[in-house]
Amino acid sequence: MNTFAVGVDLGGTMIKAALVERGQGIRELVSIDTLAEEGPEPVIDRIAGLVRRLASAASADSILGIGIGAPGAVNWERTSVSRAPNLPGWDVINLQTALQSRLGAAFPVIVENDANVAGLGSAHYGAGLPFDSFILVTLGTGVGGAIIYQNTIFRGATGGAGEIGHMTIDYEGPFDRSGVAGAIEAYLGQRFLSRHARYQLLNRPDSVIHKMTGGDLEKITPKMLHEAALAGDAAVQSVLAWAGHKLGCILGSAINLLDIRKVIVGGGVSAAGDYILKPAYDSMVRFVMPGLRDGLEIIREHLGNEVGMLGAAHLVFEYHDGHVSASS
Repeated sequence: MNTFAVGVDLGGTMIKAALVERGQGIRELVSIDTLAEEGPEPVIDRIAGLVRRLASAASADSILGIGIGAPGAVNWERTSVSRAPNLPGWDVINLQTALQSRLGAAFPVIVENDANVAGLGSAHYGAGLPFDSFILVTLGTGVGGAIIYQNTIFRGATGGAGEIGHMTIDYEGPFDRSGVAGAIEAYLGQRFLSRHARYQLLNRPDSVIHKMTGGDLEKITPKMLHEAALAGDAAVQSVLAWAGHKLGCILGSAINLLDIRKVIVGGGVSAAGDYILKPAYDSMVRFVMPGLRDGLEIIREHLGNEVGMLGAAHLVFEYHDGHVSASS
């Protein structure tokens, strides 16, 4: 019998869920608006509704459980999420208990940080497949990070390891969403990067961004920056190179600390590809001590948003394997 798990990507704007077949990947995908402003209970209701839709697509006894990638801090037991950004009212929410009570089923529910599950998904389905250890960076609304060591998530002492986005490169720099001065998120998060681009391009009337935004640079998005760079816009290419340099600085420090030589970059901003990743690599090499430079690589994750759902589902497969081994 085929075995499946449901992987959920809980975001501030959208909730995405997938029925994942073990070793094969996504078989069915559904999504719904989060409507986060309504508070935790309606959001959890929507997650449960998506799970029911996917469960109906597979026989009940073939679903091993539900994995959830959520923003914010997740406890060591992988049951609760705390202070989830972009989700108002999520101070401490036990998602495991809340979902099991709604579904009325004995499905295990496993919660993990969204960047961590993206790293796990990359390790078992995506660009991380060739490597047993790598650093994952997600460039989106914020900057997330995960450390994959020997194909598993390195969680630290309490479950919060891997927060690369909140590592600082300038203690007097701009503040990120968590209040850390000079953190890399304060340079590469979507809002921060778009704001920097706006200031840099105000006096560059030759940039195609002015036409793309209808003259309103408040409308700049990372996607526009990528498209402008592809069109040969030198001013935009310079902005993306600036962002890549900042990323490379922090990656160099992470590699010196961890001795992990492979870096995988995902998230929406990573669509800029080599316009960010090549400057990042060039800077990273400069900031890594010479003895650790062999085998350095930066690779873009090609699975996009699917990687988080795949990783969330893989949490369930790992959980199931652990319990089978323990009982045999």
